[in-house]
Amino acid sequence: MKIAFDAKHAFQNRTGLGNYSRYILEILCSYYPQHRYITYAPHDSDEERMRAMFRRFSFLTPSFPKGGLSVWWRVWSIKKDIRRAEIDVFHGLTGQLPLTINDTDAASVVTIHDLIFLRFPHYYNWIDRHIYAYKMRKACEIATKVIAISECTKRDIIHFFNICPEKIEVVYQGCDAVFSEDGDTTLDAQVRSRYQLPKDYVLSVGSIEERKNTRLLVRALPQLPQELELVLVGKRTPYTDAIENEAKQLNVAHRLHILSGVSFQDLPSIYRGASIFAYPSRYEGFGIPILEAQRSGLPVVAATGSCLEETGGDGALYVHPDDVDGVVHALLSIYTDETLRSTLIGKGREHARKFSEENQAHQLMEVYQKALSKKRNKHTQDNDR
Repeated sequence: MKIAFDAKHAFQNRTGLGNYSRYILEILCSYYPQHRYITYAPHDSDEERMRAMFRRFSFLTPSFPKGGLSVWWRVWSIKKDIRRAEIDVFHGLTGQLPLTINDTDAASVVTIHDLIFLRFPHYYNWIDRHIYAYKMRKACEIATKVIAISECTKRDIIHFFNICPEKIEVVYQGCDAVFSEDGDTTLDAQVRSRYQLPKDYVLSVGSIEERKNTRLLVRALPQLPQELELVLVGKRTPYTDAIENEAKQLNVAHRLHILSGVSFQDLPSIYRGASIFAYPSRYEGFGIPILEAQRSGLPVVAATGSCLEETGGDGALYVHPDDVDGVVHALLSIYTDETLRSTLIGKGREHARKFSEENQAHQLMEVYQKALSKKRNKHTQDNDR
């Protein structure tokens, strides 16, 4: 097959959606080298993981627009490139498809990561909400197949967009294999020194924004042992100032460490150095940091209310996102009870194996085959009329 991707975020985004896009490309190339893969993006970038993949896989090739507006090309004019390349399957990796995709012979697949902007609209401005809703609703309607990254996201797609359940396939996300590798003690020590990490710390990774609810962890700090500190890794937002102000009011500012601009290469060492991983987010489409933590051998505390129980399984403790006493109890239990800690680490690693790269590559290829078969059957029926 010739399989093409809307790879804008693979080239331009170094975090969430970009990581997902690059991860999908890499596992497909690794486990299904018999196919040809083409990445469509508005323009090139210096994203090293993409450059490395092009060097490694000769059957993975980039395609960029030749003149004209890149936004127009991505939404409309790309159909000419798809026709010319005789693409079998086109996959929109980040919730969007070309509006003209059905004017081609390609089957179409779109991944929907979450509909948080509809579930919690107050976290987003009016314009962004309406743009996201239009793009994703339209993509789900015109796609041959829709991929949801969790059962939680599938339920939201059905609820908000009224998409037929049979059209939606759940394919969980995974994380980079680097989080499963044994640590380099020298590198880990260098990273600890570079970021001045404390000896014992609770770690939370993700953009520091209101929905991620990291304020819950700050409010828990006064009831935790003095030697246990809090490290937040993620992009700063205005919410970060509120967190820092609250830490000052609670006299725990000296135990709060906020790290922004952390390189991907340093992140595994920061995970390995932590005592506990906490992810109290109010709502997620999947929650990759939980999987990264479990693969890194960390016990996990996460919030109820969305998909995080799917991600963490029985390798985590769960608390209500507003329950300060509950999160204190969970963190203290793990920190002071070595048996509980070891049990959670073991169960977490076992649970994380369900999200192996091979399984996900196989599931993706099954979705592509189903989409291609459905597209061809429709084409045959149209010709018979």
